[in-house]
Amino acid sequence: MPNPSRYSLKPLTQAARADRIGGLTDEERRILLHAGTETPFCGGLLSEHRTGLFVCRLCHLPLFRSQDKFDSRTGWPSFGAAYDPAHVARTEDRSHGMLRTEVRCGRCASHLGHVFPDGPPPTGERFCINSACLRFFPEGTEPPQPALETT
Repeated sequence: MPNPSRYSLKPLTQAARADRIGGLTDEERRILLHAGTETPFCGGLLSEHRTGLFVCRLCHLPLFRSQDKFDSRTGWPSFGAAYDPAHVARTEDRSHGMLRTEVRCGRCASHLGHVFPDGPPPTGERFCINSACLRFFPEGTEPPQPALETT
């Protein structure tokens, strides 16, 4: 898949991944590493309305822009488009007796949430994302990027 943003999609080194996992809370580990879901209406970024970037909590890859965030009234931060389609990988999820499309970070494969075909124009998509999977960087600040070595 094309990567017009030019951010590296190379995985973190094993040492960098282990270091970042060590800095996660138990709840963040449960969601990011084991495809968990946070309780609706409890995520810290649900009411974040400043201009900026939402990045992967684990590897800091930009995932969503604030201008694509909207109130879906579902209890999780929702976005109408990804920062770059290559940054959000999609996979079939047949858990819980239903068919859904899971979304994962395009660099580190951390679980983010799901995407549904009921979002606003122009994409018609709703990325329903766990706050615990994201870190917010206000406009004017840049997320730190990992070393480019691969595992």
